[in-house]
Amino acid sequence: MKTVWFAGLGAIVVGVIGYAALTGDKAGIPQEAAMETQAGSSPEQSSAVRGAAMVQVSVPALEGAALIGERVFNAKCAVCHGRNAAGQQGIAPPLVHKIYEPGHHGDGAFMLAARTGVRAHHWRFGDMPPVEGVTDAEIDAIVAYVRALQKASGIF
Repeated sequence: MKTVWFAGLGAIVVGVIGYAALTGDKAGIPQEAAMETQAGSSPEQSSAVRGAAMVQVSVPALEGAALIGERVFNAKCAVCHGRNAAGQQGIAPPLVHKIYEPGHHGDGAFMLAARTGVRAHHWRFGDMPPVEGVTDAEIDAIVAYVRALQKASGIF
């Protein structure tokens, strides 16, 4: 019985290692970042130009809360997360990315991140500090803006 249990456990370990090797998944680091780290450098030290956009973003016609969110995002978030939430190489990750789709990071996660900051867990940019001077209504508008960009860019 123990032999079967150990064989099953071994198969699972081999499968997980194989999956990680094929997908570039390294402890939750997106494939793009994992590919950079395979060469021995982190996203912050890659050959890409520091501050360069990390993803291409399709920008839809914005209205209502998303339009307000764009203004607030540009004032409070773009300094790190880049224009149109495309991220900035070596500075901060893109928010227009499958990691931040509603099924993985719901709207409340954005609220929590802005209010309390967040410990680095998907990317190697370091911890995100809380955003000073932003209201809950402004964060809701930012989320509407980011979700509009994600939808237009095929994230969900």
